[in-house]
Amino acid sequence: METTENTPEYAPEHPARLSWTEHVPEVYKAMVRLDAAARKGVDPTLLELVKIRASQLNHCAYCLDMHTKDALAAGESVERIIQLSAWDESRHFYTERELAALELTEAVTVLTDGFVPDDVYERAAKQFEEAELAQLIAAITVINAWNRFAVSTRMAPGHYTPGQHQ
Repeated sequence: METTENTPEYAPEHPARLSWTEHVPEVYKAMVRLDAAARKGVDPTLLELVKIRASQLNHCAYCLDMHTKDALAAGESVERIIQLSAWDESRHFYTERELAALELTEAVTVLTDGFVPDDVYERAAKQFEEAELAQLIAAITVINAWNRFAVSTRMAPGHYTPGQHQ
């Protein structure tokens, strides 16, 4: 990035550690198929909120860049995206269904207690039919897998254009 008198000089972009998709193309193709299967029947707006929240928790800058751009392109509001990192204190920005999905996303993503608490699961089960809940859990699991590939290989954010991988 070129700097001028009025433009600040940004830190250099770090290179990716490894182009994992080139080295294990069959795994990448399987992940793409898994992602497509996991998203079936999940509301696209809800799906992007879940992907952004999981990516925030996993500190995945690459996926945050991608899913924030996709959410904005799909018409999601900047305000709701900004509030995601503090959704529990900003509950009035989200529907009960979205809140249950966000809470479940956090429980599935951060397994430090070793399990998803019963009360979290029950709140989600009240908002989603069993088949929908299974799809939601699949979608949460898949974004966590994508996050782990991107974080471990240090994929650089900032180059994604909305819809590029859909």
